[in-house]
Amino acid sequence: MTVPTNVLVTGASKGIGAAIARALGAAGFLVVAHYGSDEDGARDAVHEIPAGRRHLVQADLADPDAAARLWEDAVACCGRIDVLVNNAAVMTSTPFDADASAWRDGWDTALQVNLRAPADLIRAAVPHFVRHGGGTLVSISSWVAQRGPRDPALVAYAASKAGLKAITQAVARHHARDGILAYVIAPGVVGTAMSQVSAERTGGVQALVSELAMREWAPPSEIGELVVFLARGRARHLTGATLDVNGASYVR
Repeated sequence: MTVPTNVLVTGASKGIGAAIARALGAAGFLVVAHYGSDEDGARDAVHEIPAGRRHLVQADLADPDAAARLWEDAVACCGRIDVLVNNAAVMTSTPFDADASAWRDGWDTALQVNLRAPADLIRAAVPHFVRHGGGTLVSISSWVAQRGPRDPALVAYAASKAGLKAITQAVARHHARDGILAYVIAPGVVGTAMSQVSAERTGGVQALVSELAMREWAPPSEIGELVVFLARGRARHLTGATLDVNGASYVR
């Protein structure tokens, strides 16, 4: 496998995705930063990266056909993609007492954006990586994929993140001989706007933070630094692993 240089990051306009894009850019990678609707956020995330090493690509991953087009656009930007970071996600509320229509809509959205779109990107990436002698897949899952959500209304979100974990591990197992490395990062509570919205639904930010072992949210920058480490391709025998980033609040 060649040393990876070109990275596609989905959901790069805010939160963890923006931190990943910044860290990769600072480390010298060429970053293809995807955004759904927040172009300004994506531009801000990559503005410190030299112009020749940054590209923006737009796609609404709620559209079932968008992931395939996104992959084509990303490859067109730089000829090949060495690393795919599946980060984009939505946190839809699907409480058990929701009416049938809201329940179905919430599940449809969560599964499409958080699982089907990443799966479509992986489906495109795997043969691309095989043709080029290898590549790296990093999927941002969540600790809720293992422990269940603190908020019972996030069952669809948890299920979608568990599914992303499973497909990533399948790639690791079945394509190791092709030089493809695949990792799952499972953050706990990270200091993002999405986490704050979730916390407000279950007693507030202070109540959530008081439950954490370090009494603090994980900074998005730590996820970005971890992705840089994995993207360098040096931890080959770590492939297939789920890397927990939760400050010892969930130890397994």
